Amino acid sequence: MHGVIATFAVHHTSIESHQNIYIMFLSSRSCSQNVGGSLDTRTGAGIGLDSSAGSLSAPKRKGVDPADTILVQGGSLKTWSFASPALERLQVRLTTEGRPLDADIELWQGPDNTPCKMRVYVEDGSLRPFSAVIETPRGPNTVAIRNIGQIEFPLAAKVAADDVDRPAADISSAAMTIQGGALRTYPFDPSVESVQIMLKTDGRPLNARIELLQGPNNNKQVIELYTEDGLDRPFFAVIETPGSGNVVRVVNTAPVEFPMTASVVPNEINTDYSTSGVVIGGDTGW
Repeated sequence: MHGVIATFAVHHTSIESHQNIYIMFLSSRSCSQNVGGSLDTRTGAGIGLDSSAGSLSAPKRKGVDPADTILVQGGSLKTWSFASPALERLQVRLTTEGRPLDADIELWQGPDNTPCKMRVYVEDGSLRPFSAVIETPRGPNTVAIRNIGQIEFPLAAKVAADDVDRPAADISSAAMTIQGGALRTYPFDPSVESVQIMLKTDGRPLNARIELLQGPNNNKQVIELYTEDGLDRPFFAVIETPGSGNVVRVVNTAPVEFPMTASVVPNEINTDYSTSGVVIGGDTGW
């Protein structure tokens, strides 16, 4: 009888010790998760996931509130509808977490009516986010954004009617006519961090291709644009131009009967930039 009691006591003690060890393991695991946020248990490194929603968080950049952005996965489509006819223009911003950006943007106004559409490619959506203004006279209007990149390349999109960029007051004085099939290039100093681009016509359709080059045939950003009326719906965008050797090339892809006017002026200039330092490549001042 004493042997049975002793055996039961030993067995009961071993069960309690196993329970204590398991409780200590759970408490240590929860503490490590609280300290590190979302933790990858395989490597011990944090992963960029929102613990509350379980989805990729929108990239944080100046002028873009992550709370107002919508994540568009590769191959998917998102739409923003505005029923008010008093709405005259919309601001469209697209960013990524440093990956390439490839998207189609369309303005829908009524059934089977697309008065404006564009194809956008950016090599690095974090360094050079896309920002453009779409004119929306005589609503209701719907903006459709399709991420035509692969599923591994999501993008964050924001379409707003309040915080809309305005062109500079003297942008019309820099207007130049570009005949159909012709092109113009606009080189910029390394101190220019962003430029404004305005394209319009006299009421005819607008077909254009805008390229940001940094080196020979090195496209950092490409915009293929169509607007059914370049006077009623002119195109305005702000393009980021970090680094040196930036050249904006504007091509009128329409026939010779459809000229357009282009204005490309600096938007933001870094006054602290100095050319006295060493520049890799030596392209400053060419």
